[in-house]
Amino acid sequence: MAHTTRPDTAHTDDTRARRSARRRLRREVPGTIAVLADERDFAAMRRYTSFGFDDHPGYLRHVDALLRTLAAQGAYTSVALFDPADYAAYCADLRLDPDSATSRTRYTAEVAAAGTTVAYDGRPVARLLPGLIDAAEQQATWEYATGLLTGDGCERCGDDTGRRAFARASLILRRIVEALGPGGHHLVCSVPADGDAPLVALLQADCGTDGRLRLDEPSALVFCTVLAAGIATDRPGGIVARTTALGRPPTVRGWTLRAGWPRPLDEAEVFSAYCTDPATGEPIPPEHGVAYEAGIELPEHDAGEAEDE
Repeated sequence: MAHTTRPDTAHTDDTRARRSARRRLRREVPGTIAVLADERDFAAMRRYTSFGFDDHPGYLRHVDALLRTLAAQGAYTSVALFDPADYAAYCADLRLDPDSATSRTRYTAEVAAAGTTVAYDGRPVARLLPGLIDAAEQQATWEYATGLLTGDGCERCGDDTGRRAFARASLILRRIVEALGPGGHHLVCSVPADGDAPLVALLQADCGTDGRLRLDEPSALVFCTVLAAGIATDRPGGIVARTTALGRPPTVRGWTLRAGWPRPLDEAEVFSAYCTDPATGEPIPPEHGVAYEAGIELPEHDAGEAEDE
């Protein structure tokens, strides 16, 4: 009778167990995919022969496929922005070859992942990018405004001045929301910066009929920091609020920042402020059905409170 050699089942089972353990560990290792957000950034990377992609839409389809694959494997993945100019500077500083997949991976792990990211939630990356870009811009705005508060752009600024200005900005935000009353309030704070474009912070605040306020805390932090930078450096900033409330048309009001406190604009000034792009200065067509009203006088002190802070 012929004999056949049986496989070493113990060895096979041990190999399978190790592979299974590694797969479980991979699911517990978070990852970051850094994405080229637009055609300009994509074109900047095409100069590297190792990049290997021909067009931006096709590149985004490959990114989507990779994200879906990682999600199917149970991996947690976040999406960041890949900045070609920052990447080139990074490689120059560390004397890395920029035309290398290894360098791009290292940049993503060390720089992009340390910045603004959003968690992949199954949406196409093209739908994730607008929110990611907005978050990155707000982060950059916060960092710049924080630099002004800590003295980078103001000789008389520092920790004490910055804290006082931030406390005053927080009071101003509270005063504005109290004055506007119930409804949804989209607030925009604009403060001149050293470059061409101003610092702009956006905040959505929803106030119930019971006076309860709901707002996004990170956005409120950026808003108050930008406003505080304007106060501390005595820059002529402005605030515009668009209110949506039941039973009335959307209403826009505005204030200009003078001597560290918002002063109401009249109707014409509100119309001009709201119908001008704060970043470019170009006119914007007025919205149909929107009412433009003068800003509301905001009390600097509560009743009975001392005039000096």
